[in-house]
Amino acid sequence: MMLHIPQVLSREQVASMRAAIDAADWVDGRATVGSQGAQVKRNRQLPEHSPVAQEQGRIILQALAASPLFFSAALPARTMPPLFNRYSDSETYGLHVDGAARRVAGSEQWLRTDVSCTLFLCEPEDYEGGELVVVDTYGTHEVKLPAGDLILYPSTSLHRVEPVTRGERVCSFFWAQSMVRDDARRAMLFEMDQAITGLRGKLGETEETVSLTGHYHNLLRMWAET
Repeated sequence: MMLHIPQVLSREQVASMRAAIDAADWVDGRATVGSQGAQVKRNRQLPEHSPVAQEQGRIILQALAASPLFFSAALPARTMPPLFNRYSDSETYGLHVDGAARRVAGSEQWLRTDVSCTLFLCEPEDYEGGELVVVDTYGTHEVKLPAGDLILYPSTSLHRVEPVTRGERVCSFFWAQSMVRDDARRAMLFEMDQAITGLRGKLGETEETVSLTGHYHNLLRMWAET
């Protein structure tokens, strides 16, 4: 399941975040990938231990905690501290799949990557190229979103970032370990939750919406791993 979540950050938050990260020291993006990714990755990143990256990452996590849509889609048990990357001058990231597990920087904790997220920190007209291309069972999808918007998709998907031929593409990216590791089950629960919310909005709380809510939580209880 791919999902576009609009306005995770406001324009003011994006502007403040860009001012902070643009002034920081960036490094070769290959420092944070394995041997397969290093062969196709050409971009720059903020180091994982960068105080600026950690501070701005906390702002993103706070915004996600206030997003019911993100919670409903990802059902996050744990979320990786956000990272930041930038592309310009034909920089690109070729077709790859994210590693199944990542170690949380500065800890002994490992996180299973069930859900991948990219949060755009620049406007589409600021650069040419740079589309996030996700390849899944249903075809090939190109994503280029307004600043402050987020795309969420299964970490099992092959994906790439097209070369940036003008301007600069700046994003945050991170992963979540979901309470429900199977994407099909997560998608089913998301659609059920959205349907219940829609019915409650039209009809109010009824015997039927209470019953459906019970079924939702029983399925989540059956499938959840924490």
